[in-house]
Amino acid sequence: MFLSEPGTTEAVEFFEKERASDGYLMNFARTWAWRPDVAESFALVRRGLIEQTSLTPREVALLTCTTARALGDAYCSLAWGTKLAGLRGAATAAEVLQGADPISSTPREMALRKWAEQVVRDPNGASAMQVEKMRAAGLSDREIFEATVHVAFRLAFSAVNDALGALPDRELVAAAPPEVRAAVTYGRLPCD
Repeated sequence: MFLSEPGTTEAVEFFEKERASDGYLMNFARTWAWRPDVAESFALVRRGLIEQTSLTPREVALLTCTTARALGDAYCSLAWGTKLAGLRGAATAAEVLQGADPISSTPREMALRKWAEQVVRDPNGASAMQVEKMRAAGLSDREIFEATVHVAFRLAFSAVNDALGALPDRELVAAAPPEVRAAVTYGRLPCD
């Protein structure tokens, strides 16, 4: 990463908590350790969104993978591509990470993928017609709102990590299925 590691007591406590949670200290945690309070607040709000959404885990993973790919974020693509592979299979996750709609995609999933790409690439270009297409695919207005917020949260999180040089962890890369690793040909190279 481009910043030095903070040596504060708060940062050390944050590192210990992150290490206990994940089994190792992820590189992005080193960046967020400059403000553990912000990291924890961000995680709390995101967790609240996820816990009360009617979007399925598969749909959330699809949104995250699409957002990460459209942004060119290798870190989140590897992490969430692995999660999506667990939910839909590695080949399907790889297709999503390459910008395709897998054959097994539902109309809702196709609408969510297109929406995530729109929000990442040009939120001001979004239209009422696109929202209407999401409704036609079976998404409620609340789900459309939640999908939009989820994409925006991922954009914020990824922008901090990417701008400050957080590289994908070797543990994360090793845990990813080969199809997912092969599909992520963008963003920062993983750690050695």
